Amino acid sequence: MRHRIVRYLDALLVGMVLGLIFVTFVHAAPSYQHGKVQTNGVTIAYESYGPTNRETILLIAGTAMQLIDWDPRFCRDLVDHGYRVVVFDNRDIGLSTKFESAGEPDFAALVRAATTHKPSPLPYTLYDMAADAVGLMDALHIEKAHVAGASMGGIIAQIVATKYPDRTLSLTSMMAPDGKPGVPIVANPARLASVPKPHPNEERAVYIERRIKTMQALDSPANASSEAELRRIVTREVKRSYCPACDDRQGAASLFTTLEDRRDQLKNIRVPALVIHGADDPLVPVEASKDIAAIVPGATLRILPNMGHDMPPSLMKTISDAISENAARAGRR
Repeated sequence: MRHRIVRYLDALLVGMVLGLIFVTFVHAAPSYQHGKVQTNGVTIAYESYGPTNRETILLIAGTAMQLIDWDPRFCRDLVDHGYRVVVFDNRDIGLSTKFESAGEPDFAALVRAATTHKPSPLPYTLYDMAADAVGLMDALHIEKAHVAGASMGGIIAQIVATKYPDRTLSLTSMMAPDGKPGVPIVANPARLASVPKPHPNEERAVYIERRIKTMQALDSPANASSEAELRRIVTREVKRSYCPACDDRQGAASLFTTLEDRRDQLKNIRVPALVIHGADDPLVPVEASKDIAAIVPGATLRILPNMGHDMPPSLMKTISDAISENAARAGRR
């Protein structure tokens, strides 16, 4: 009888231990989600990494950037820091709704409207894209998020933080302007002069070569990616979604908001803010990020040497650590 009781207790103990291991694994194991949501009259494609019961870092992409362009190592680093990471295709790119009926943007009309404070002649603005980001949060039942964006995505992140402060835990603005008058639109035009001009309805092969040259011009010379790696990235993008006019429309929307002085809005941000910029950025002047850091109360400025208008693999860990540290500041307030 005693032996049966001992064996029963042993079995019970083993079962409890296995059950504890299973429960711990289920709650600790990173999860992955993907799908599409409807918001603001458009479809937004997204992917989510990490347990859904964590605080979310919402990564907002730049012009012509699809969600697959966020390096998995970068997302994994942020998950390892204890966050859920959500990436998505902005409207008019990737697998999200495209505005193909709008055709090519009229840049001359855009500049006239921006400089005379008239409504945008474009089918959407970055304010619409910020509303999309918040709408995605609604669909995924995310009450608040740490918003982080690069280039055009940095402007969108700024808009989320200013227009939706109750949905924002922290802000990371990377290589993005604030519309300060007098700051050049392009930091180093000579570096970009070699990039071929886009042509409507260009063939895929031509588009791929132009995209590669664009990325080469935006790289920091000290951290330049190989042409083979850039070709792999662009070819992967094109296989997933090919829409040159989408790039142009997003670029036009970004330019329109770049010409808008948003500094008064940024002064009202009250969440932890991090401003990151590459010292070798040939597109957005470093002065833009310096100005943002001076305006946003308590903002931290990081100027990274050997970084252009990109996120080179050698600096991804530095950037993910900085974003995580800024996010952690939200819990210390």
